[in-house]
Amino acid sequence: MTEQHQPNDNTPEQANEHADTVELSGEQAIIAKLEAELADANARVAEQQDLMLRIKAESENVRRRATMDVEKAHKFALEKFAADLLPVVDNLERALGFINREDEALKGVVEGVELTLKSFLDTVAKYGVNQIDPQGQPFNPEHHQAMSIQPSADVAPNTVTFVMQKGYELNGRLLRPAMVGVSKAPD
Repeated sequence: MTEQHQPNDNTPEQANEHADTVELSGEQAIIAKLEAELADANARVAEQQDLMLRIKAESENVRRRATMDVEKAHKFALEKFAADLLPVVDNLERALGFINREDEALKGVVEGVELTLKSFLDTVAKYGVNQIDPQGQPFNPEHHQAMSIQPSADVAPNTVTFVMQKGYELNGRLLRPAMVGVSKAPD
């Protein structure tokens, strides 16, 4: 009888090739699985690195904000205390304004009040409290409060013509605006 090769029957060589192919397919499946796991691990690493950078940036922002808050706290801790002292300065200045400087009997009092006022202003200036005396300067609504507006031909419009009460600032922050009279063009 003659041998007939049937298409579905495998010869030992063909079976071996088929086994190699199956084995190769198994290896390919393992490689594909490992590649997928590697891609997943790389994605997680990238995500973790991104998260780490965000956390680092956030902690830097928190540190910077805390530093600024501490600076502001140190800079403006005396704000309420300094504001409460301003009437003392006003009263000393008022006293100097009402004392008759021509009277020889009051000369010592005038000198004492002037020295007390100067000493007081020098002391508060050490802590950042500065006086705003805008006499003759242009009106600035950020530092001055207009109490009256008067026509004047002698000075330019919007110029401070008189100061009713001096203003004060603490380290650049306004404690109290200066109360002033402002000029306007004559009618």
